[in-house]
Amino acid sequence: MELFRDSYVQDVDTLAAGLLQIGAVELRPNEPFTWSSGWKSPIYCDNRLVLGYPLLRNLVIEGFEQIVQTDFPVAQVIVGTATAGIPHAAILADRLSLPNAYVRSQAKAHGQGKQIEGYVRPGMKAIVIEDTLSTGKSAYDAVECLQAADVEVMAVFTILSYDFDVASQRIEASGVPAYRLVPYRALVRVAHERGVVSDTDVNLLMSWRTAPESFR
Repeated sequence: MELFRDSYVQDVDTLAAGLLQIGAVELRPNEPFTWSSGWKSPIYCDNRLVLGYPLLRNLVIEGFEQIVQTDFPVAQVIVGTATAGIPHAAILADRLSLPNAYVRSQAKAHGQGKQIEGYVRPGMKAIVIEDTLSTGKSAYDAVECLQAADVEVMAVFTILSYDFDVASQRIEASGVPAYRLVPYRALVRVAHERGVVSDTDVNLLMSWRTAPESFR
């Protein structure tokens, strides 16, 4: 199975440049950020910012829409991951006139104790939307939650993927492919072409992708 799959977005470079321009992606190879896991990272991504830029937001949704129309025309529900995937999933569901739902990171401790919210029924064919795919934990935990509810998850869509090996392992184990609008290599290439990072920075950024847990 091909694990990370490219999308059908017309201009990956335009989307990558847009993410860099609005600050949704910030690159700091020599002053790395610290993730909640403790990993040091030369990149910080907040694709929630895309929501504030209609042209870029529409480019993202059009990319997702094209994947559905080309590869998954039988999709019956669009499901977002909480919380970053929710708005993109809602917009896509509206564009496609499909039901919408989302998966919490864990079940509520009150009320009906649901983890899956919205219109989802056993046997439905679902697409899961995540804004950024790093380790794959949140997206593929959501996949497993839906599968446990007898929902058929056909694919995970994301705006940007770091293409980590650990994510590849989750994808392979699940049998559910991941489609990304912007591959990590494309993002780094566009950043380099636009003078955002130097040749040395490119080497650091690519070495981080292959061993993120040991980057310093």
